[in-house]
Amino acid sequence: MMKRRHFNRLSLFFFGYILASCTGGKPQTSKSTNKDNSDSLQIWWQEGFYPEETDALDDIIASWEQKSGQKVKLTTISQKDMLKEIESAIAADKLPDICYTGVGDLAIFPQLAWNDQLVEVDDVIAPLKDKYDPNVLTGVNYQNNVLGERRYYAVPIMQSAIHIHYWQDMLTAVGVSREDIPGDWDGFWLFWEEMQERLHQGEQPDIYSVGMPMSLSLDTYNNFEQFLEAYDVEILDKDGRLQIDKAEVRQGIALALTQYTRFYKNGKVPPESLDWDNTGNNAALLSRSSLMTVNHTLSAPGSQRQEEDTYYNQLSTRQWPNKVSGKPMRYVVELKQVVLFKSSNKQDIAKDFLSYLAQPQNLQKYAEGSQARYLPVMPELFEKPFWQDPKDFHIKVALQQLQNTRPAYQVFNPAYGEVAAQNIWGSIIRKIGLGALTIEEATEQAVAQIKKIFSDWQ
Repeated sequence: MMKRRHFNRLSLFFFGYILASCTGGKPQTSKSTNKDNSDSLQIWWQEGFYPEETDALDDIIASWEQKSGQKVKLTTISQKDMLKEIESAIAADKLPDICYTGVGDLAIFPQLAWNDQLVEVDDVIAPLKDKYDPNVLTGVNYQNNVLGERRYYAVPIMQSAIHIHYWQDMLTAVGVSREDIPGDWDGFWLFWEEMQERLHQGEQPDIYSVGMPMSLSLDTYNNFEQFLEAYDVEILDKDGRLQIDKAEVRQGIALALTQYTRFYKNGKVPPESLDWDNTGNNAALLSRSSLMTVNHTLSAPGSQRQEEDTYYNQLSTRQWPNKVSGKPMRYVVELKQVVLFKSSNKQDIAKDFLSYLAQPQNLQKYAEGSQARYLPVMPELFEKPFWQDPKDFHIKVALQQLQNTRPAYQVFNPAYGEVAAQNIWGSIIRKIGLGALTIEEATEQAVAQIKKIFSDWQ
């Protein structure tokens, strides 16, 4: 079973991530409704980033209360406090019935399922199974180590891939169109490096072309996972077995590290990228000190939605280039999901709420409320007018990306969550940038650390 120290490490790492969330918006607060009603369904929910997101959840809960005759005690918890609250509740055996947190899919929920601390929700998903994208369902099909089986242990509500954003108006100013950006791997990255030189010759002498974090941020971890996919590096097989001792895997890691850190070594990313938190790359893009960046939600363009010229004409989103092999890119998908704790004494009522939440009209309402930071998990919802604005390149590209995805490795083996918790990739990338490790040394260090993590899980 998972050692307690693993959860502590996760809490410390993600506490830092949450504190430095790229939303950068509203103050972090917590609140409860229907307090002092022990008969109420207890729901913990990560605080919404936008008023519309909060309103959508409130409407869904109110409608379910009216329909079911049940009451909900909703506790909204800030990003920075959510995992601390979950850890404390586990220690005190005072968990809520239902919980949603935006980082649950990365590490917490796969590990809780592994430890038999979540209720399987097959009966919630079964009536809607044909409506979900099959890849979405794979992303909530977790292994229970106690029972020795895989089941659905979470209800998916939203998803996203890793997006590339850039300033099209800056390219237009130097005579470059959207169609001029190459689609092959090497040509694509060389293009951005060359754009820095062209912009320096014009009216942008201080701009950096690639806003890629080189720090201990979660963005570095996520971005490098996509780079590994670009190099067809298979760290785990489909059965969750570690493949890192294979020569081709080690070579792929080294090649991906070489490409990723090249931007820093060549002066194409800001020097402060070594110390960025998860706001750094977004801030550099939106302040126009970098030409492009990579991000795991549509939060950067979403922050400009009220500025129509900026949103539609100046800031653009595009797909990643093809893989190094020339094959179309496959995207590592993030899957936002809701779980039911096994300690709940209201499991039937909780499942009724989850079944109501998972109805297409409610998932559509909540995804719209999130201002399209995340996207629907049911293909039929893509046809709704909100997602079909022909002028909206951001959403159009994001939907295209979802046509070819794979789950994060944590789905296949929750031990990989510790790779994220210790931020193996961010750590060695930063050391390469500082000159403390060569590519070869960094590769061997990463391999050794990952092997130890998996050994500790045996």
